[in-house]
Amino acid sequence: MNIDTALYRRIEAAEQLEVLRFWNDIDEAGQRKLAAQLAAINWEEIPGLIRDYVLQRPKTEIPDDLAPAKYFPDRAVDAESADLYRRAVAAGENALRQGRVCCLTVAGGQGTRLGFDGPKGTYPIGPVSGRSLFAYFAGSILRAGQKYGRPISWYIMTSLLNCDATIEFFRRNDFFGLAPEQVFFFTQGTMPAIGYDGKLLLGARDSLALSPDGHGGTLLALRKSGALERMEQEKTDIISYFQVDNPLVKMCDPRFIGLHDLERSDMSAIMLAKTGPFEKLGNFCVSGGRLHIIEYSDLPEVLAQKRNADGSLAFVAGSPAIHMISRRFVSELTADGVLKLPWHRADKKIPTVDAQGNPVKPETPNGVKLESFIFDALPLAKRTMILEGDRKEVFAPTKNATGVDSAESCRQMLVDRDARRLEAAGVSVPRRGDGSVDAKIEISPALVLDDEDAKAYVKTHRVTRIEPGTEICLD
Repeated sequence: MNIDTALYRRIEAAEQLEVLRFWNDIDEAGQRKLAAQLAAINWEEIPGLIRDYVLQRPKTEIPDDLAPAKYFPDRAVDAESADLYRRAVAAGENALRQGRVCCLTVAGGQGTRLGFDGPKGTYPIGPVSGRSLFAYFAGSILRAGQKYGRPISWYIMTSLLNCDATIEFFRRNDFFGLAPEQVFFFTQGTMPAIGYDGKLLLGARDSLALSPDGHGGTLLALRKSGALERMEQEKTDIISYFQVDNPLVKMCDPRFIGLHDLERSDMSAIMLAKTGPFEKLGNFCVSGGRLHIIEYSDLPEVLAQKRNADGSLAFVAGSPAIHMISRRFVSELTADGVLKLPWHRADKKIPTVDAQGNPVKPETPNGVKLESFIFDALPLAKRTMILEGDRKEVFAPTKNATGVDSAESCRQMLVDRDARRLEAAGVSVPRRGDGSVDAKIEISPALVLDDEDAKAYVKTHRVTRIEPGTEICLD
């Protein structure tokens, strides 16, 4: 099999013919595999990426005019903001009823850090039932569709590594009550790893060393997969974006949706008040009239510790990666099939092959992986909006097995949230002397989407009291 002449010339122009050094030594199946990988690369941008991100280390420039970003507080502070929030809720509910909202989950990772062998979304997180992360999201999407009278489409970005396993998991669980046509799976893009000499690395004789192109690549993958076209056909114009490790997220929150709509925002964000100056959350900042997220590791210490007159943190707004994004904005950012976001360099130990094609596992970093981050779209937006979120109601990341941001802490936060909902509905919930819940409580997200649903459930099922020390799952 001969490689396509036009493709060969593009590779040659990028000065990367070394990727073909084993071409004549691999079988036809290997040649087809490698050719497909090579054809997927934007060869015209490779020389520039190598020049700007590999042969030199990009410097993080902190603007001189960097200032804390303004945001809408979680709770109304006066009559004017109370009226705005009422109008926002109404606008959000109307958008849901009109079918203008869809959900987008970034779910390309594996559960390795959790000690779990499988796609992260299949991890059992339910405190009592053991229901999976995917089941939590599916239940909320199902209930929101029932509540607002319009099925909600769900877009799930997988990776090459976990795509088949994810789809099989949904089939095995009958799509958790959703219609199969509501769920659209698509695969994250990849980028070739690049050696410090500026040459693309091979992971095997018949394969490039490829890695996911970052959560910013979600936007381009939406276009390439046909998801954007499908959204347009369905007249969906608001994308609710969230990550697979956070089952507490309110993906169909009418107030957030409504504020995004009323503000005519291209891209909106939930912010959390940071617990301290060095919490590992990106910082919402403003420079030149544009919204930016400065990573916690890049924000100068003097700014991280800056205080307001009342002693509160000046740069208090942290990002949990929860967004509403305009479909039109995504179309603009990915026009002509090119992602208009900057890249970020990560130095990694990248498995490769030597001159004879033998596998090499380096003990020190030997190259660069390039990633794009979705928050880099914010400064490209003409209009943005930030809404404060209540941490205990919207953010319970499942990153580790135990400790901070773990499955253990997430399950407890789910119990605490469901206990609060029951108490707000008039149910007696047992608590210990320190105020913690003295029971293990779980409410099916397919039955209860919000406090209003909890009150209806309690009334219908005549739930009045939870006994101390019990485990109960309201399904």
